[in-house]
Amino acid sequence: MSMLFTPLQLRELTFKNRIFVSPMCQYSSKDGMPTDWHLVHLGSRAVGGAGLVMVEATAVSQQGRISPDDSGIWSADHARAFAPIARFIKEQGAVPGIQLAHAGRKASTDLPWKGSGPVDANHRGWQTIAPSPVPFAGNFPSPREATVQDLEIILGQFASAARRSAEAGFEVVEIHMAHGYLLHEFLSPLANLRADDFGGSLENRCRFPLRVAKAVREIWPEHLPVFVRVSASDWMEGGWDLEQTVELVRRLKAIGVDLIDCSSGGLVPEAAPPFGPGFQTPFATEIRKQAGIATGAVGFITAPAQAEHIVATGLADAVFLAREMLRDPYWPLHAANALQVDPAWPSQYERAK
Repeated sequence: MSMLFTPLQLRELTFKNRIFVSPMCQYSSKDGMPTDWHLVHLGSRAVGGAGLVMVEATAVSQQGRISPDDSGIWSADHARAFAPIARFIKEQGAVPGIQLAHAGRKASTDLPWKGSGPVDANHRGWQTIAPSPVPFAGNFPSPREATVQDLEIILGQFASAARRSAEAGFEVVEIHMAHGYLLHEFLSPLANLRADDFGGSLENRCRFPLRVAKAVREIWPEHLPVFVRVSASDWMEGGWDLEQTVELVRRLKAIGVDLIDCSSGGLVPEAAPPFGPGFQTPFATEIRKQAGIATGAVGFITAPAQAEHIVATGLADAVFLAREMLRDPYWPLHAANALQVDPAWPSQYERAK
């Protein structure tokens, strides 16, 4: 019996298996609007048998996009555009999810295949905002330091985005607190140099991210789960680390967060994570153990036996796959065959089973 293909229940929502599609930026939106690319890209992964299909980092405001071509959900029009995508994912037996994000000082950047460098106003760019006026890298402009009023506006944007996501038909919302974007910037002492109530001590650095989580949880339907993606380590001395992450997660659990999506890094370009198969899985294991909350492991998970081992031995409750799902949208069906499981196939494809 494969544990990877057993259902997982969080609140009143049941995932048919523990294979989750990570949010992956597609850089294919127009003014934040999803396009046919998103329907085909996300829909293919649902047809391919995943238990959860998560939309890419979706900006809560125009200013919060990573690039000018990122998706967003800052208006009712955006929610309406996402509705048929969420509906199609659900019709295929997968859970539709969306990750809400604000890129902070890492916003206003070019496409990856054009170097991912900063873009200015003459190239569709904009002024970025962050906890402190510290640029991400030497070639990046200094962000504007967020005022307390700015934080109230951004808090409202996250709450409104959560409401629109529910209206669009998504059943999981994930708050992006990782990879060096705005909420992670508040958490890490390497990016947060504030001297007010939102900087300095661990309690102060956690204050704004926790306020965002609380606002989203209050808006999100009670019977549906809220996820949070964290970077469990900056991989830099003096930065954010696992011990601080566990303390944050304990507070997130008290607010009503249901699962922690355990990633790492992204805050500073000079960090050197020890990349390799399963290199982040220990974060998921420790957070699960110390905070008593469901976790998802992510990062270089490629083989069915590897994914099965992570779930079957209790290292995490689910696995998030990213690049492997780009290589093979039907990875769950192929993994089922490798693990001698016989899940249902889409009826249109049964003759090829």
